[in-house]
Amino acid sequence: MNDRKAWYESLPKKRMGSGALFLNEQGSLLLVNPTYKPQWEIPGGLVELNESPRTACIREVKEEIGLKIEPERILCLHYLHAEEERTEGIMFIFWGGVLTAAEIASIRLPESELSEFRFVSIEEAAQLVTPQMSNRLQKSLEALSTEKMIYLES
Repeated sequence: MNDRKAWYESLPKKRMGSGALFLNEQGSLLLVNPTYKPQWEIPGGLVELNESPRTACIREVKEEIGLKIEPERILCLHYLHAEEERTEGIMFIFWGGVLTAAEIASIRLPESELSEFRFVSIEEAAQLVTPQMSNRLQKSLEALSTEKMIYLES
């Protein structure tokens, strides 16, 4: 039994992130501005130990914007190769849905983590997020219209 446990503990570990893509009724994307890095993000964050990507998405959305969601659909799964100081990772984007005016008005940000949110076009998003996130968002929007999930590797 200990040999099996030791074997599992010796396996490679990957970093995972999970977030939600939200649109407003006009079709613009919701982005949040983290206080700890220069680029904007979608609501989400790291998947914790023994936490599923879906559960992480639910938790992070609640922590970051105060909304309770039940995402059922993955729009994009993105494998990231290791680069310089960054380990390899897997990023999930779930469909959060179209937010009503009342839901948008109820958004509350944790001041120590996020300074603001805004709804932007995909073109505006490309100027605010990393190139990899921009690609993920573009492909996620494509997935919405095709009813398929997108797999990316970079």
